[in-house]
Amino acid sequence: MSNKKTQIGEGAMVEYVTAMIGGQLFGLPISRVQDVFMPERVTRVPLSSREIAGVLNLRGRIVTVVDMRARLGLPAEDGKTPMAVGVDLRGESYGLLIDQIGEVLRLPEAGMEENPVNLDPRMAKLAGGVHRLDGQLMVVLDVDRVLELAPDMMAA
Repeated sequence: MSNKKTQIGEGAMVEYVTAMIGGQLFGLPISRVQDVFMPERVTRVPLSSREIAGVLNLRGRIVTVVDMRARLGLPAEDGKTPMAVGVDLRGESYGLLIDQIGEVLRLPEAGMEENPVNLDPRMAKLAGGVHRLDGQLMVVLDVDRVLELAPDMMAA
């Protein structure tokens, strides 16, 4: 995990931590991922938006837990234990609830494409682009956009 971009003959490579959310493959730039953990003892926050699952204490840090299914407008999935990907933004710690963590993929930076026009608009507003893999589309999550949970965003 030491160097995030490696120069190889054909250009820069980027590493992504992959995650499944609602049957869709997503990639988070590994440079933004702090850790992956099982969220335990999540405390609901009164009057918070539906997208905030709550807060938890992770090794002495208070982590705001973001429900990625709610963030993407997907129905909740009962009975499955979610995983969380830990990310930071401006010194604050967040845990993104996902259905399942995948492998780390090294992909050429040049292989990333703009969001296709037919990409679900709920995904498109959180995506920084896509990578076409064998028979599958990996949506690259823009962590900054995912964490824009301000109420003024809802007005747009």
